[in-house]
Amino acid sequence: MAAQTEESDTAREQTKAEQDVDQVRQRATRDQQRLDSGAVTSPKDLENLQREIASLAKRQGDLEDVVLEVMERRESAQERVAELTERVSSVQSKIDDATARRDAAFEQIDGEVATITKEREVVAGSIPADLLGLYDKLRGQQGGVGAAKLYARSCQGCRQELAITELAEIRKAAPDTVVRCENCRRILVRTSESGL
Repeated sequence: MAAQTEESDTAREQTKAEQDVDQVRQRATRDQQRLDSGAVTSPKDLENLQREIASLAKRQGDLEDVVLEVMERRESAQERVAELTERVSSVQSKIDDATARRDAAFEQIDGEVATITKEREVVAGSIPADLLGLYDKLRGQQGGVGAAKLYARSCQGCRQELAITELAEIRKAAPDTVVRCENCRRILVRTSESGL
């Protein structure tokens, strides 16, 4: 935006400088025509007219130098605008690509969530209501994890190894008895890898 503003400012400055040159050029042309026409006969008026024409020629040269300097600055500003526009376009392209990839990932995640939610509903339907209530309560308290695998005598929820007495009680418990970790209070899921 700053580069575009600079370019438009120099464009206005160039237009004004070119108008100033045109005004001086027109006045010098009028004075030269008066001089060439022979309408001015007084030597003093002729001398003044010649001095004014010379002064206008110098002024025109100075103004043309200003126009050239402004044109160079404007060209530099135009190049900067073109470069920045290209960079903005490149960044926008990357943003569009990242947005498309993000949206595709969200769509995939939403699909997975829907599938898992359906699977959970099927499994939850086969679990006693009091056990499901306990699991949901623990899940809320434990950052989304209400049950953890008992693996090699360690709770995979809190990563703590269970005490020997606790392991002995779990060994004695019936397979359908709900057992919990003494450290984190999560429900422990027993498998062949539990180390019992």
